[in-house]
Amino acid sequence: MKKLALIGCGLIGEYHLDHLIQFKDISLAGFCDVTLERAEKFVSRAGQGKAFTDYLQMYDSVKPDMVFICVPPTCHGNIEFETIKRGIPFFAEKPISIDPDLAHEMKTQVEKNKIIAASGFQCRYDNINDAAKKFIKSKKILTVQASRVGGIPQVPWWRNKVTSGGQLVEQTIHQMDMLRYLLGSEPDTVYSMNSRGYITQKECPGYFTDDLSVTLIKFKNGVTATMLTGCYAQNGVCWESKMTFGARDSRMDYVLTNKVTVYTKGTVGNTGAKTGSKGAGVVKGDGVQDTDPGEHEETTKSNIDFGLICDRTFIDAAVTGDGSKIRSPYSDAYKSVLFTLACNKSMETGYPVTIGD
Repeated sequence: MKKLALIGCGLIGEYHLDHLIQFKDISLAGFCDVTLERAEKFVSRAGQGKAFTDYLQMYDSVKPDMVFICVPPTCHGNIEFETIKRGIPFFAEKPISIDPDLAHEMKTQVEKNKIIAASGFQCRYDNINDAAKKFIKSKKILTVQASRVGGIPQVPWWRNKVTSGGQLVEQTIHQMDMLRYLLGSEPDTVYSMNSRGYITQKECPGYFTDDLSVTLIKFKNGVTATMLTGCYAQNGVCWESKMTFGARDSRMDYVLTNKVTVYTKGTVGNTGAKTGSKGAGVVKGDGVQDTDPGEHEETTKSNIDFGLICDRTFIDAAVTGDGSKIRSPYSDAYKSVLFTLACNKSMETGYPVTIGD
């Protein structure tokens, strides 16, 4: 039976543990965390394995066949290089690093040593993506208007952009990754602006990051997009987080991990704005677009545990040596990291940034 080890017994580690304990064909052999008590809780929950505070000691003792690395952004690096040196397949939580040079070197070493490696973009395994890709394939997408707005995670390192990379890099990277995945195109240029001052130190001690940012994106296939991200929300009604993909005759709302709704068969009028018309907007001249009573909405809801599938896919790849079914291999996850880090660079410089390979 193949042995699995996990490094980082925090919230994201617990997310993966919820899946791993369901797999009966692997041994959960070791759990490592800087706080021994947290690792011991994972051992107790798994009903097997040993607890460690030193991953090197765990590697020497357990000799795992695969590893899940679930540590904060600034803790990536030495763990991965040691794992690569030992030839161990690994799953690294996103972002793989907030240092672009370090991320590039880790990617290079993974490729050079032919290590099976994946990253935590589990949303790629959601069943709603089939409906989304079908719509995008059948239509010429002109633009995407996207957003993710929420609150502040209750972990100290997240509140400081120096240690988290900011919300865009640490959280909204999921939406940025899905833009790449669904559109099938790489971003070419980004232009980002940020805002601070809404969240105070009194409200959130130790808070030193962006309250919100807005990014304009130009993809290589010609699609333009915007991404609003913010952690200022006090409740769930202040903003509706979604990504709207617009074609000339239809649109699609993509709500991450939730649902996809396609809207079709609207009509174009030229009779002037109607009182109470839904979604009226100028088309040409003084014409307006009114929502036709017969407008069709088709919704596909998320109905699978895509995180479970994501973890199982990596494990199968590590066992068989075939990583072809991994939807977010390490080299591709690196591109999503570069995407978001380019946005941070644009915020810092005040200028558009062209994204390199």
